[in-house]
Amino acid sequence: MGSRKAEKGSKTSLDKNPKRRLPLGPNKPKTKKINKNKSKNKENLNNSTRSNNAEPKATSVGSPSQQLHFFLDQFQSSNGIQLSSIELESFKDTCILELSQGFPQDATTLGKHLKAAFESSWKEVLCEGQLLEGKVDPGNPAVLIISTSALRSLEFIRGVRPLTRECHAAKLFSKHMKVEDQVSVLQNRVNIASGTPSRIKKLIDMEALGLSRLAVIVLDMHTDVKGYSLFTLPQVRNEFWDLHKSYFHQRLIQGHVRICLYGHLQVEPRVTDTKKKR
Repeated sequence: MGSRKAEKGSKTSLDKNPKRRLPLGPNKPKTKKINKNKSKNKENLNNSTRSNNAEPKATSVGSPSQQLHFFLDQFQSSNGIQLSSIELESFKDTCILELSQGFPQDATTLGKHLKAAFESSWKEVLCEGQLLEGKVDPGNPAVLIISTSALRSLEFIRGVRPLTRECHAAKLFSKHMKVEDQVSVLQNRVNIASGTPSRIKKLIDMEALGLSRLAVIVLDMHTDVKGYSLFTLPQVRNEFWDLHKSYFHQRLIQGHVRICLYGHLQVEPRVTDTKKKR
């Protein structure tokens, strides 16, 4: 009898213990595990999507070589052409201006980046306001900033204001600006100019805007509320590449000018990659 009671007692204690340890036992609810798996799957999916779409980090595509590759991909896909290996070899990593990692890339800090890029000559090149015969001709900026809109152009002009007290930046966009007024401004020394592709090309076509001093072309990579940028906004994109092919492409190959991809970039899949997937 005693042994039977002991057995019952032991069974009771064994039955009770699993109930107390239910959250840690085999019958533990699986909701947490499912959530972890879901989060892992989502994370893996996001990572694979990023790698497939070749998305960059927030402020930079990467090294000058990667940025050049991105720029040339955009050039080829937007113009429906395929550069040969020989043509691609003519572009060097030095075509890209590598920016300082010490500052964020927004309109307010562009002046700091330009000072760092021009090193000890920044004051002479970017700030002085006197024409120098045979060296600094009227209407020939050292820096040309290209944006999608007049508003963005003005943001950059405000950002470089500490550098333009003696020599004001030229506003080269069409909104509320007459061509005649811009031609008049370009009859003086210009160190920095900011504008949109169509008006910039028009002023170059008119020989009012010169390129003899041009050392850096800043391309605004900012995306608007609809997700469009200089390389994706249809009309502006076409106007930019028309400008580039007409006046910048050969200068880039010859090493006379450097491209600065400035700000947040929206990298799309390569044309060759999408063809392979299909």
